[in-house]
Amino acid sequence: MRSSNPVLKRALQQAGPAGHHQQGYGQHQGYGQPYPQQGYPQPGYGQPYPQQGYPQAGYPQQGYPQAGYPGVPAQSADARPMTIDDVVVRTGMTLGTVALLGVVNYFLYVANPGLGLILTVVGALGAFVMGLVLAFKQSTNPAAILVYAALEGLFVGGLSALLGATLSMSLGDPAAGTLLVTQAVIGTVAVFAVMLALYKFRIIKVTDGFVKTVFYATLGAAALMLLNFVFVLFTGDPGLRSASPLGLLVGLVFVVIAACTLAVEFRGIEEGIQQGIPNKFSWMFAFGLTVSLVWLYIEILRLLWILKSIFSE
Repeated sequence: MRSSNPVLKRALQQAGPAGHHQQGYGQHQGYGQPYPQQGYPQPGYGQPYPQQGYPQAGYPQQGYPQAGYPGVPAQSADARPMTIDDVVVRTGMTLGTVALLGVVNYFLYVANPGLGLILTVVGALGAFVMGLVLAFKQSTNPAAILVYAALEGLFVGGLSALLGATLSMSLGDPAAGTLLVTQAVIGTVAVFAVMLALYKFRIIKVTDGFVKTVFYATLGAAALMLLNFVFVLFTGDPGLRSASPLGLLVGLVFVVIAACTLAVEFRGIEEGIQQGIPNKFSWMFAFGLTVSLVWLYIEILRLLWILKSIFSE
């Protein structure tokens, strides 16, 4: 089965024919089925007794190579087939790193805005560069992916504190900033759960056309954000990110695109498990989910900030 997912394509290329589900990754033809031996006479019996292929202690069955026996190499942890548990564990590690560094920089920004802002800028630029490198190289290096998650955490924590502080100041309510961040986290979890349910029950059909549409929409959103960033640098005006009807519309569109990237990731993970790709690629899927969830959180955070700012006036 062909896939439009670049991660899956690379995994299948590296795995070779053994990586395809049709061939049974990590298995051999006939594996798991009894293999009767036809008509081998046993001493003392007048009738041939077909062996049913039941394993005997200490003896590997003929035709079924097993790790640990002479001539059969042991399968490394990175080479075994990827499971959903592998993806969940690694995604938990990356998101945990984002959350940890995010909390640290959030409170650091509150205590020392100057230092917090510096770390926020370092996190934003570092995560942008690392994200591009990891995406184009399609790296499965755990250390590099966790470094990316740490940089994202610095950026997310600082941005959350910044938007929260400005909202608290405009509303005159010290608790408004904390409430904003809490609602953004709840909103992100809710959207993730909804997209997972829509995908699981096939309410959303993630076809190749859907994947291409989301890909080009994401590229367009990235280009638009980059142009707006340059506009902000030269004018000081938030532009498309201002608390205005236009900013609200852009925020809604970006939330929808970020949510759709989750569906694309779900399809890639499902196909990867079906094809039996090596376990090391679970890190790449964890990276993809982290990118999508962080983007979704940032867009929901901005959207709530815009809504609260507009209706507070």
